[in-house]
Amino acid sequence: MTLNNLKFVIADGVCTITINRPDKLNALNIETISELGLAIAEAEKDKKVIGIIITGEGPKAFVAGADIAEFSAFSLKEAKEMAKNGHRVFDSIENCTKPVIAAVNGFALGGGCELAMACHIRIASTNAKFGQPEISLGVIPGYGGTQRLTRLVGKARATEMLITGDAITADEARALGLVNYVTEPDQLLSRAMEILSKIAKKSPLATSKILSLVNVYYSKGKDGFQEEIDLFSGCFETNDFHEGVEAFLQKRLAKFEGK
Repeated sequence: MTLNNLKFVIADGVCTITINRPDKLNALNIETISELGLAIAEAEKDKKVIGIIITGEGPKAFVAGADIAEFSAFSLKEAKEMAKNGHRVFDSIENCTKPVIAAVNGFALGGGCELAMACHIRIASTNAKFGQPEISLGVIPGYGGTQRLTRLVGKARATEMLITGDAITADEARALGLVNYVTEPDQLLSRAMEILSKIAKKSPLATSKILSLVNVYYSKGKDGFQEEIDLFSGCFETNDFHEGVEAFLQKRLAKFEGK
């Protein structure tokens, strides 16, 4: 896997994907979006990986937006293809069977905010800023921003952010439920690692089922309650369930194997 715009590191069961275009404030061009899709797929299929962290290179930006210069002259057809590809990659992050944490260092604007929202958990440094400023360019978010922002912060506040283009601070984002935790910049990755180390002690099969069911809540035409019944009962046929119950009864720590 050749990556020009990303750093891809696997260590101690954690895959860290770093958007590496600091001279462009890690703006997402088409190549970077494509590479991100490849990196997520690679991490998901690697059995050694228990979780994924997505962050940005440098202290200024997680991802400051899309690469405006690249798409400024796009035709209708090109713009639609760009949006479809972005949705495909961001959907693959949201639907990943392994937990994905956004470690947001600095600006998360436009496509950067959309990328963070596609992740399962968001941790922000104190200097982070979140926003969807696309309206200032006479365009709207194209990678799921109108939908995910509304789900996460509610209709009224999402509408305000989307039609004013105003950015919010990390503390404001946490108060709205857009961010799980706010940390000092030098503690950002260690906090993400801490969360993943806690998850690593749990059943990977149960973790993947929970991630799937949380997403079902937002899916139209699906009965999440029935799907929960099906996935819950399916757990009873797994080694992880039997190990978890035995460990509980024997008052010891469970050793899950994901089987």
